[in-house]
Amino acid sequence: MVSKLSSAEPRAPKVQPGETVESATDRETLMPGDEKRSRNGAETDVKRDSATTSVIARKRKRGKLRTALDLIRANPTGRVALRIFISVAGALVVAVGVVLIPLPGPGWLLVIAGLAIWGVEFHWAKRLLGFTRRNVQRWTRWIGAQIWPVRLAVGAVGLVFVSFVVWLSLKYSFGIDVIAEALHYIATH
Repeated sequence: MVSKLSSAEPRAPKVQPGETVESATDRETLMPGDEKRSRNGAETDVKRDSATTSVIARKRKRGKLRTALDLIRANPTGRVALRIFISVAGALVVAVGVVLIPLPGPGWLLVIAGLAIWGVEFHWAKRLLGFTRRNVQRWTRWIGAQIWPVRLAVGAVGLVFVSFVVWLSLKYSFGIDVIAEALHYIATH
């Protein structure tokens, strides 16, 4: 089915029950920061909550970013330069994240951020990022639905795993055996 409206033509606002077309139009065209709106010569106070305002601001920023990227992609040289820049920036962020994975810190977060950077230009990275996001959300929901002893056990296993990775990293990267040093300290004091 083909729509007769092009994307450039404005669409009529959705009218809620008990609302006139004019008020629906005012609701649709309201800008964040507008404090008063004139309707039929009368001033009315318009209040928006901060969540709605921030959502609108984010959509505007995304729209501006998309427009800028489309302008860059319109030029063949710009398209190649953007692709190279996105490739290098994403690779740097992913590489730093991979190095930080065994250490305590934001290793996985940086890997995911690098995937998000690559996702701007590469479809495979966008799909991989979506897959990662879905599985992290599923895991979070599953953990949240468990009783507290199960959550405590999962947290303890995670803490033991991170401690083991830190111990191995310190032992083989820096030559510091934390367990031997701790036992020596306990024996001498």
